[in-house]
Amino acid sequence: MSKDYYKTLGVDKGASQDDIKKAFRKLAHQYHPDKQGGNAEKFKEVNEAYSVLSDEQKRKQYDTFGSAGPGGAGFGSGGFNPNDFGFDFSQFTGGRGGFQNGGVEFDLGDIFGDIFGGRSRERARRGADIQVDVDLSFEDSIFGVEKALTLNKVSKCPECDGSGAKKGTKMKTCHTCGGKGRVTEVKRSILGAFQATHTCETCHGTGKEPEEKCPICRGAGILRRDQEIKVKIPSGVENGEMIRLSGAGEAVSGGQSGDLYIRVHVRKYPLFRKEGSNLVTDLDVKLSDALLGASRQLRTLDGDIVLKIPEGVSHGEVLRVKGKGVPTTARGRDGHRGDLLVHVHVAMPHKLSKDAKKAIEALKNEGI
Repeated sequence: MSKDYYKTLGVDKGASQDDIKKAFRKLAHQYHPDKQGGNAEKFKEVNEAYSVLSDEQKRKQYDTFGSAGPGGAGFGSGGFNPNDFGFDFSQFTGGRGGFQNGGVEFDLGDIFGDIFGGRSRERARRGADIQVDVDLSFEDSIFGVEKALTLNKVSKCPECDGSGAKKGTKMKTCHTCGGKGRVTEVKRSILGAFQATHTCETCHGTGKEPEEKCPICRGAGILRRDQEIKVKIPSGVENGEMIRLSGAGEAVSGGQSGDLYIRVHVRKYPLFRKEGSNLVTDLDVKLSDALLGASRQLRTLDGDIVLKIPEGVSHGEVLRVKGKGVPTTARGRDGHRGDLLVHVHVAMPHKLSKDAKKAIEALKNEGI
């Protein structure tokens, strides 16, 4: 049955890439297995849907053929199609006699892969995904920041850049598969002769092998090492949000690298809280300043400013400082920004002097 990737992410078929990315981030955060109440199966479904819809070519193929793909092959899932696996029905009589000439040659791929140690229609080679956690200050989460992460992972060999060949040497046709990238083997069992085709273990499906192997990775093209990866954290990122870097996961010989998932943890800030594109803070004001007005020094993420408190400001009233909130573009401090909302709290005196009482009595007589 074809899967509805749009329904999985909760978006329309005409959704933009930004809408798809936002939906993925929200659901990945909701279902992540490490999160309390998470759901590993749902997380896997969301990742599968995003991996297809975020790729224009895969999305076009999905919109045309569905999740089964052309010929029912699926998106890297090894779908089963008799034409793809080379069934030879001419040797099968269909009667009670069983098999003609004592056997029938099937290339059954995934079904008998465990028997023969190979698969006819193998899933595309792909490296493992990696997830890391990054702590951010509140200020960095508001303006965005570039972080340098050092990961110990399987990566392309820096000496040969993944080719597996010694510098200055050339690649030659693979001696095992003859340049085809795949090897076909015929095995015999009680059911007859079976043909299994699998990726060549020598060249990993490329059809080429080095004339001389790289002395660092010994021809593999990959090795485990410490690698520094620079990650741009966007402005306005939320606590617990997942950021995906395509191809920054672990590498694999003859295949595509996995992805890197970065989960963001934002440290709380005692003076500010975030509400959409605005920042919110509280300000205690003396009763006299509330009645007569005043100027107060106020801290913002851009430095201290002088805030004018108008005469007669009420308890709970909100004063707006424009352009001191959260950037709504990737340009950080220089882009369009939300506002800083100042919630006024009028502090009532617990004890009054005789003069203060007289002054208030006078106000009372004036009907204030």
